[in-house]
Amino acid sequence: MVSAAQFLRRGVRSISAGALGLVYPPTCAGCGAATADPHALCPRCWSSLRLIEQPYCPHLGTPFPVDLGLGLLLSPRAIADPPVFGRARAVALYDDVARDLVHRLKYEDRLDLAAPMARMMASAGAELLREADCLVPVPLHWTRLWRRRFNQAALLGRGIGRIASLPCETSLLTRVKATRSQVGLSRAARATNLQGAFRVPASAKPRLQGRRVLLIDDVTTTGSTANAASRVLLRGGAASVDVLTFALVAAEAG
Repeated sequence: MVSAAQFLRRGVRSISAGALGLVYPPTCAGCGAATADPHALCPRCWSSLRLIEQPYCPHLGTPFPVDLGLGLLLSPRAIADPPVFGRARAVALYDDVARDLVHRLKYEDRLDLAAPMARMMASAGAELLREADCLVPVPLHWTRLWRRRFNQAALLGRGIGRIASLPCETSLLTRVKATRSQVGLSRAARATNLQGAFRVPASAKPRLQGRRVLLIDDVTTTGSTANAASRVLLRGGAASVDVLTFALVAAEAG
């Protein structure tokens, strides 16, 4: 039964939300056009979002252009270079709308986008979330965190954790090496750049033992970051590591 105080608080929140809607009308998270609901995508942006749906590679989550009806198939890249992690899933291909959302969250301080992006990630990664014990955001080195003031992966992880009722563990993995930007680097150069970048603190190892970890990040490009982080988590005692991101750069998808 709702108490009078709870009813009053809900009423105040409703009035406040309505007042804010009059001053700041809801706009599309993708292009800024007017929408009916805050943080929603307008029909044009939603139709332009290249959502990843089956069939896709069970390991890398890379979508196949056609369904051959042959059951589970591995992508050529997963066969030639198997990932350290078990499975990866993403909401959409890193193209147009998805790229704009990621850039606005990360570089334009649009922290309000973390909530709707987390909802989409929770839906895309529902299978992984059901089997996970905790979420671990890919950490930033303290110097980059100081400059940016927030870790977008941690924002997404906390939002997903609230939806899935899973703990978001930000202290199980740390970034101890200030790597150069990965933008423009080849897959091999990215892997070299990330050598020794991550560590499981000694104080965190008891809490990591035997847990099924879901690694959270905004974008998967070559998988080098996910591989480096997963390798350290597994060596630190994790039972398994899967990966969930908002967007996926997938050359194989065409």
